[in-house]
Amino acid sequence: MRADRVFAYGAAAGLLGDLLLGDPRRGHPVAAFGRAAGAVERVLWRDHRGWGALHAVVCAGGAVALGAVAARAVRTSPAAFVALTGAAAWAVVGGTSLAREARGIGRALEAGDIEGARARLPHLCGRDPQALDADGIARAVVESVAENTSDAVVGALVWGAVGGVPGLVGFRAVNTLDAMVGHKSARYRRFGWASARLDDVAGWPGARLTAALAAVAGGDPRGAARAWRADAVKHPSPNAGPVEASFAGALGVRLGGTLAYGGRVEHRPVLNGEGRSVQVGDIERAVRLSRRVGWLAWGVTAAGALLRGRVARRPALQAVPTSSALRNDCPQQLGGLS
Repeated sequence: MRADRVFAYGAAAGLLGDLLLGDPRRGHPVAAFGRAAGAVERVLWRDHRGWGALHAVVCAGGAVALGAVAARAVRTSPAAFVALTGAAAWAVVGGTSLAREARGIGRALEAGDIEGARARLPHLCGRDPQALDADGIARAVVESVAENTSDAVVGALVWGAVGGVPGLVGFRAVNTLDAMVGHKSARYRRFGWASARLDDVAGWPGARLTAALAAVAGGDPRGAARAWRADAVKHPSPNAGPVEASFAGALGVRLGGTLAYGGRVEHRPVLNGEGRSVQVGDIERAVRLSRRVGWLAWGVTAAGALLRGRVARRPALQAVPTSSALRNDCPQQLGGLS
């Protein structure tokens, strides 16, 4: 079976597996990678960008190499190749866990249990929950759903379409490293710089595709496009900006503003300032939009992989012989008639 079809079938199986099974409570492959990356960090950590770059290369490169070895081992068996791709896709996408956590916080807010919502918020994002009221928590959830639609679903599919199993696991490794060390804290400001920049590069195409699909799948395509065009560049993150702005316009809400992270207050630009304030009911709307974007992303990336495979298999046009070549060939071809 061709590699383009392997990705299309395997990615669909992985998304269905995520939808039906979600993430395992124990023994998740991404958690295992995180423990391995932490062990490497304990050996390599120095307050230096070069050592941080080495950490990123060792961890992300090791994940890509492992994926390549596994793919090579099953390449002669179409069923095994599809199964491996499906398992890798299931391991690296996290749409079901994202929806589960967001909806859990939404249910707590609807029940008036703000303390319960605050307790669950750290499972979804790094905001300081004690600094947020109910509306602030709802806004944080919608922003996290938007950003993680790109990081946990679409970005992985993009790199899977480009690089197969190594692309899938490589993207998740880079994204995980950024979450672990890509902070501006005293410990990681230098050491995590390379992981953060690598994540920016790896996340660039997925973020743009997520923003475009959110505009298509949302309730206000023009509003999403307008917010993306006007406000994305104001966001400090080159990838979260387009995604959050497009989601804000698609949902008709206003995102951004004052945020608190571990006692540090940030004043971010407002995205889609024409929208209304986020309400608790917008959490479910954001989750449904995220689901639609994820499946549309599978369609786009699978079609892209199939198209690329078709182009690669197209036979090269044979050169048309010149008149001199024809003259040289004629005596040999017609010699028996002379």
